[in-house]
Amino acid sequence: MAYIMKKIKLIIFPGYYVPHIGGLETHVDEFVKYLSKDNNYDIYIFAPNIPTYKEFEIKHNNVKVYRYPAFEIIPNYPVPNLFNIKFWKMFLNLYKIDFDIVMTRTRFFSNTLLGFIFAKLRFNKKILIHVEHGSAFVKVENEFTNKLAYTYDKTIGKIIFKKSDYIIAISKAVKDFILKNFIKDKEVPIIYRGLEIEKIESIEKDKEIKEKFKNKIKLCFVGRLYKWKGVENIIKAYKMLPEDIKNSVVLIIVGYGEDLKRLKKLAGNYLNNGIYFTGKVDFEKAISIIKACDIYIHSSYKGGGLSSALLEAMCCGKAVVASPYEGGSEVIIDGYNGILLKDNSSEQIKDGIIKLIKNKELIEIYGKNAKKFIKDNFNWEKSVEEYKKIFEKFIS
Repeated sequence: MAYIMKKIKLIIFPGYYVPHIGGLETHVDEFVKYLSKDNNYDIYIFAPNIPTYKEFEIKHNNVKVYRYPAFEIIPNYPVPNLFNIKFWKMFLNLYKIDFDIVMTRTRFFSNTLLGFIFAKLRFNKKILIHVEHGSAFVKVENEFTNKLAYTYDKTIGKIIFKKSDYIIAISKAVKDFILKNFIKDKEVPIIYRGLEIEKIESIEKDKEIKEKFKNKIKLCFVGRLYKWKGVENIIKAYKMLPEDIKNSVVLIIVGYGEDLKRLKKLAGNYLNNGIYFTGKVDFEKAISIIKACDIYIHSSYKGGGLSSALLEAMCCGKAVVASPYEGGSEVIIDGYNGILLKDNSSEQIKDGIIKLIKNKELIEIYGKNAKKFIKDNFNWEKSVEEYKKIFEKFIS
């Protein structure tokens, strides 16, 4: 009689989930898309309903998504609405399902704590696998928020790392951060994300951007507009460019976030006169804008694990000027597929931009090499197989 493998029931507690826009969200969504192709997995997602969307839907190959009532006390940090009976009904109903594995993603989200409680604060404890996306302590404009987040990390965050059955880092920077600040006695493998390369390749250049700035060299940035991303340094770098270069260049900033007003104010007289903000756009629109531009600027401070927008820009065949943080030093090989800076200062970014503009042949060379690098190293099928080996080790 043939052996039939028992379905592995997996529930994921991400900080956010689509349609919320961000690298974590696309990472999780693409991960479950590819994992769900294996019919031996029964996958659930439990996430805050921000922005308000369907409370329940089935995605991909029978991935069940539950979105609970939540709100943001501060931008980008959702918390469950504990005063809403619907949240409690949804959360408590999870206990009726006999999950094999609970997965949390990024230690500082309240949904990670919720996943930890669900897995470990119960009589019948569940296997908890924590995937970390961050490589530094939270850094925003508000110092009180930073101190509060640091205290949370050093207490609740540390417990999550210590009590998880297995920890996975999404980049080398993340692994180094974990081992330095939280644990020293656990194996922490690195599993890079994949990219939906065929989908990215199918998207056309943005015709409006291409036509409007057809005689300009187009710099761009895509991401959430908050302190971590260092966008103010790109704006300062643009303003520092020599006049002859500045007159031939436009900077297009794609995204939204708590710093939007501050960044527009920083642009000053260059707002809509050299520096342009698109606001919030969906994935396909963002990719189409990247494709219409010439140079991608990665300006992050220490903090994120591995920027999805950086990888997507490389996949689009764009030359990159990159800070070493949020994965820059792991994917940009200086002089081969981009310019890797010493830090994310405006002076460094300015010099990187000038180097490419004065050596325009490098824009095409670096872009081609960047695309090849992504195709060779960021494959979802390969990444998912690495995750499955870990899951099956616990279930066997």
